[in-house]
Amino acid sequence: MKNSLLTYLIALISGVIGVFAFSPFDYWACAYLSLIGLLFIVKNPQKKTALWGAFLWGMGFFTFGVNWLHVSIHQFGGASLAVSYLLVVLLSAYLSLYPVLFAYLVQRFKVTGLAIFPVIWTFTEFLRGWLFTGFPWLQFGYSQIDSPFAGLAPIFGVEGVTFFVMWASAVIFSVISVFFQSEKKWHLVVSQTMVLAIVAGLSVYASQVNYVQKEEDKRLTVSLLQGNIEQNLKWDPEYLYRTLDIYQKLIMQHLGKSDVIILPESALPVLENDIQPFFHSLQQVASQNGTELMIGTIYHDANLGKLFNSIIALGSQEKPYSLNSKNRYNKHHLVPFGEYVPLEAVLRPLGTVFNLPMSAFQSGEELQSPLAVKGQKFSAAICYEIILGEQLRQNLHKESNFIVTISNDAWFGDSIGPWQHLQMARMRALELGKPVIRATNTGVTAFIDEKGALVAQAPQFIETSLTHQIAPTTGKTPYSVLGNMPLYALALLLVVLRGIGLLVRRRLFKTQS
Repeated sequence: MKNSLLTYLIALISGVIGVFAFSPFDYWACAYLSLIGLLFIVKNPQKKTALWGAFLWGMGFFTFGVNWLHVSIHQFGGASLAVSYLLVVLLSAYLSLYPVLFAYLVQRFKVTGLAIFPVIWTFTEFLRGWLFTGFPWLQFGYSQIDSPFAGLAPIFGVEGVTFFVMWASAVIFSVISVFFQSEKKWHLVVSQTMVLAIVAGLSVYASQVNYVQKEEDKRLTVSLLQGNIEQNLKWDPEYLYRTLDIYQKLIMQHLGKSDVIILPESALPVLENDIQPFFHSLQQVASQNGTELMIGTIYHDANLGKLFNSIIALGSQEKPYSLNSKNRYNKHHLVPFGEYVPLEAVLRPLGTVFNLPMSAFQSGEELQSPLAVKGQKFSAAICYEIILGEQLRQNLHKESNFIVTISNDAWFGDSIGPWQHLQMARMRALELGKPVIRATNTGVTAFIDEKGALVAQAPQFIETSLTHQIAPTTGKTPYSVLGNMPLYALALLLVVLRGIGLLVRRRLFKTQS
């Protein structure tokens, strides 16, 4: 009983430690400490203890890691503080089922091969990012953006980096375990350690490889506008004209000075359809000054009868603004309850938490053309979509020069959520070899280069703008071409090799006996 309680305590603590690997803490080594703790738990000889321990590890990890969700539920969803925390705990309990599945599979198949742990972990993480529209938040690969393993991202993507983090953790765990074993299998530990050392060396080397090239002669001067509109005022009709004044003032400061001006997600909290004179006047003054804009809007397509979370580009003399302009991106991957309500007829009557402002959007097409602005192509992602690497990869057309992402993280206040969000945007830049331009309402507004490094950043929670010259890139990273196929091929190869090894050992044992 005492041993079980100690295991559960280790589970909770190691789960919490894992969150410190991510921004804004950025202690990337904590990822390995956390996963070593998880491996200690799942290898417990008592299956029940291993499963409950894995669940508690997940509860510690996810409850701390996504606690920022309670801000939007409580402050803007109208739920009490107790209910908001309860909903976060329930979500964490659901997400904790995936570490439990990991533990179950390790126990069920009596996994001992160190390379099989990351294979199983990759499978459970895939399910977490896919089932019920997916929630691939807090994948350990993101925490390694500034670590020696970062060089693997342009080849294997964030899932691949997560794979190697788990593999390295399994090797470290096995080294520690050997000291407590009567039969010390040093040869296995040494061989696996050598493999990981080679991988780490290749990662460091890969980080020096330039998969893409900057086009310095095509630099654009880009201004990002951060209106800092408080979330509790954003959808107040009486505050609309104040919002328009704020953005109009910020726009005028950069007209004729910047090539491109970008406003955040749903910057103007009113139907684009209802303020057409405002957009047409912007089109006129922008085209006269040689500046083009990208604006986060709410757009109703009368032909389709759908409401979209959208980005519209305007200011071009060749493609003047119109409501039906094709130079538009409509958000595809919507956030459940935030942008649409599943089982709407059943849930909406239950309370304000299921009736957040603008929670009746429809999805845009999965694959859309990039936005054409100032002779360059911008592949777009709105808010949550920046964490969906595969969707963005598929939308990264051959001619795309930049990635633009707009967001409104005011939903999450002064929490760790926006910093985790920024870290994921950095990973997209590194994976795909494209500069990422990130415009937000309250922060973190930033420019990210093709290596995933922050090159300019605005302070949070102030009305401001951020201007930077940024060069497009040409070329492709291996990940942008092949996606997760190399990772899945490696995982399959490791499973096959492990199977062959077990088969050979079984036959040798039979022969000797």
